[in-house]
Amino acid sequence: MNEYYTDYAEYLQRYFPGRKIQKISVNTGNGCPNRDGTLGTGGCIYCRNDAFTPGYCFASQDISAQIEAGRNFFRRKYPQMDFLVYFQSYTGTYRNSVGNLRKIYTEAMAHNDVAGLIIGTRPDCLPDELVAMLSELNSEKPVFVELGVESLHDCTLRLINRGHTAGQSEEAVRKLTAAGIPCGVHLILGLPGETREMMLETINRIAALPVESVKLHHLQVLRGTPLGRMAESGEIEISHFTVDEYADLCVDIIRRLPRRIAIERFLASAPPALVVSPRWGLKNYQFTNLLLNKLREK
Repeated sequence: MNEYYTDYAEYLQRYFPGRKIQKISVNTGNGCPNRDGTLGTGGCIYCRNDAFTPGYCFASQDISAQIEAGRNFFRRKYPQMDFLVYFQSYTGTYRNSVGNLRKIYTEAMAHNDVAGLIIGTRPDCLPDELVAMLSELNSEKPVFVELGVESLHDCTLRLINRGHTAGQSEEAVRKLTAAGIPCGVHLILGLPGETREMMLETINRIAALPVESVKLHHLQVLRGTPLGRMAESGEIEISHFTVDEYADLCVDIIRRLPRRIAIERFLASAPPALVVSPRWGLKNYQFTNLLLNKLREK
């Protein structure tokens, strides 16, 4: 626990007191409605899914095999722990029937050392029947839903080809919370066209919602993405933060978020070989230490 904000480890202790918890990512190959033509094609302009999919996580394997691979990966360093199975890749609630998703989620929850689930999805992929099913599973073991919100400015969402609105994000948070499901959001800082004031306005609106956690990412331009091609051709202009500027922004964000909202992370962490810019060369913990020093100074 630190004196400035609620970190993710402290947050997890609300649900799993005294237990060491590690995420295991799994891949169901669900795809994304913003890629297959349902909402659009090409996906969000910054997205490259393999940039954040762990090497042990293959959609060709069944869920139990992926859990076992993740378990073996982490237990080499930490023999005693329980796990949260994280449905991370693409859109975790998309293109599967509710019955089939229930089967997948139940299979994951059946493992004795699986403490709960984390399901990453979009705000526009939460039909009522699905939310009711997640609520039922949440009564057995905690089921956390993480929403890719990115920004609460519709002009930005259109520019990045996100395919949903800010209003849909806010409604999804309220819908999940009403069903008793813990809800977190992902936000990207430094999106094209966004000023510092716009980013902080998004934070203020998030702080007013019944959100339990926030995952912050700085915008990275990755090789092989539409954003990478657009930046190279001059079609789109990107103003990257320096490390110090980004840390100052994070200080202001911490001041705006109530302690009930945990901050899971501050940085994106794509493999360095894929990153065009910015190339800060910092790991998450290194930036966190820098940020804590800045908070102490201020």
